[in-house]
Order: sequence, then C-alpha cells, then structure tokens
Amino acid sequence: MNNYYELKIAINPDMEDIVSDICFTNFDCEGVVLEEETYKDLVMTSTTKGNLRVFLTSVDRNPIEVLKTERELLKSRGFSDEELGSWEVSLDEKENQDWSKKWKEKWTVTHVTDKIAVVPSWLSYTPKKDEVTITLDPGCAFGTGTHQTTQLCMKALEKYLKKGDTVADIGMGSGILGILAKKLGASAVYGCDIDDTVIDVAKENAKINEVNDITFELNTADKIKEKYDFVCANILHNVLAEIMGDLKNIMKDGGIMSLSGILDEKKPVVLDAISKNGLKIIDTIKQDQWISFVVTN
Repeated sequence: MNNYYELKIAINPDMEDIVSDICFTNFDCEGVVLEEETYKDLVMTSTTKGNLRVFLTSVDRNPIEVLKTERELLKSRGFSDEELGSWEVSLDEKENQDWSKKWKEKWTVTHVTDKIAVVPSWLSYTPKKDEVTITLDPGCAFGTGTHQTTQLCMKALEKYLKKGDTVADIGMGSGILGILAKKLGASAVYGCDIDDTVIDVAKENAKINEVNDITFELNTADKIKEKYDFVCANILHNVLAEIMGDLKNIMKDGGIMSLSGILDEKKPVVLDAISKNGLKIIDTIKQDQWISFVVTN
C-alpha cells in the first residue's frame, strides 16, 4: 500500500467549506476533517478546532504555494486576515494504515432540520417518519450538508419549494441541493459548476439517492437559456454580486432564489447587488456567522 499525505491548515473554522473546496480542486484530495475532540471522563482534554486536516493520495503541486495564492485571491475579494485565519501549513507523509477510512471516523448523520438529514454513505440510518434523507460521501466534493451555508439553502428549499417546481443549482458541488429538491417534489433539476472534477461526483450522488430528471454539467449562469421556478446559489459573496444579473435572468416571473455563502459582515455587498437588480427580499435566514437571503423578482 502506498503511503498518504496529511496536510494541516490553520483556518478560521467558518472558512471550512471554502478551503476544502480549494483543496479538492487543486490537490489529489480524498477527504477532510475539521474538528476532532478528545474526551476523558466526559471532559474534553484536547481539540483540533481551527485546524483543517486534508488527506492526500499524492503531492504533485506545492501546497504552500497553492494555498498562498488562493488566500491572496480571497483577500483581493474582500476577506480579512481575521476572517480567513493564518493558513499556516504543515505536510507530513504517513504510513498507510487503511488511511482512506481514517478521515471518515468523525462523520455522523447531520440533522439539518427536523425533516432533513444527511447520511454519510458508509453509515446505516433509519429515518424518522416523514424525514427526507440524502446519502452522500462527504469526501467527494464541496457541499456535504455539514456547513452552515449549505444548510441555509436546504432550509430555504424546505420552506419555499413547491411540488412540481423546476430548480437550478448554480455552483452545485456535490449536487446535494438538487438532490434534496427532487426529494422535496421538484419536477426537474439542473445543476452546474465551473469545477469539472465534481460533475461525475454529483451524478453518482444522484444515482445513489435514486433521483431522476436531474442534470449536472460544466456551465455558468450566464450561458443558461432556460428559466426556473427556484434558483439556488451557494457561492462567495463577491461572486454572487458579480453574477446577480445572470441569476435573475434564469428566474421565472414570480420565481424564488436562495442566496447563500455570505458572512454576516459581507452582506452589504450582496444587498447592494440585490437592490441594483430589482430583486425583493422575502426572507432572511441566519445560522451562526452566516446569512442567506431568499429573494423574488
């Protein structure tokens, strides 16, 4: 068995999904773990909070240089050093001791709401009455259902999606939002992303969850010609602002859109774009330091 590499990155825990996505995109990444806690006699004796552990099958690119470049890019988009964390990096080669399972040890069922649960693919789970479950491999792509930004969109879908609606998920990652939409009664789902590595992952997740009438492909909002009843966009705040007009263009008249990926202190950027594009906020959903807006046209 080949050895594996463990990359440790000191981050602000709020940046977990963003940094994980960078690692999946740039490295041969098999999985990530953010926080591990050790207990003795019900008392926590240690924690790795703020340290993202990334499991790599190989190292073809210098992680330090890649992360330095990506961090500077995020700073140019308005993130502060405090918001990002230091991104101090260590890289260690580890002896292979069934490492592909090691990162899975801390994953469990995520109860997003009383009626929505995300279940890692290797766990058995019996859903409660009327509970919708999504089975995913959390190591495969951005959007595992554990991060606040994903959960905010999931809550909006549960609250506002009507049976028979058509749904578009822009920046779909693992495909979790589209899969949930189908399970909540959407008639058809379209998802796109600019990362070609996640397309097959999303398709496989749809297959695992036995949903059909769902399309995932490499694309961007400005190239989409169809219009949808419900649009999801869980993207960085500055990107949301840049493409707000394109997102509006794919909404049907009277359509609903869930905008997420917004730190509370960055909401003015998105609010300005919402206003400039003539969209109306019908709901604001918060979770910890993250916020999402549900808008209509």
